Amino acid sequence: MATIDTLRDNLIDKLLAISSKEYLIALNQLVERSDIANEPVKLTEQQIALLKLSDKDIEAGRLISQEQLDKNDLASLKGK
Repeated sequence: MATIDTLRDNLIDKLLAISSKEYLIALNQLVERSDIANEPVKLTEQQIALLKLSDKDIEAGRLISQEQLDKNDLASLKGK
């Protein structure tokens, strides 16, 4: 049986492929009505470690604006 993380990742991949607004609205309503939405999110040790690293980056001023990030992404996609 697939792990929870694998199932979640597979669902996310499928959600990203959905282009029907009505279908996404229906799925969103289903999730919002679920009691699961009220449960705290359980993070893995790797996720916690990454969050701690990002906190250190913020404290040290190692930041990039969304605009610069978008420019970097575009340049990377263009092969520059």
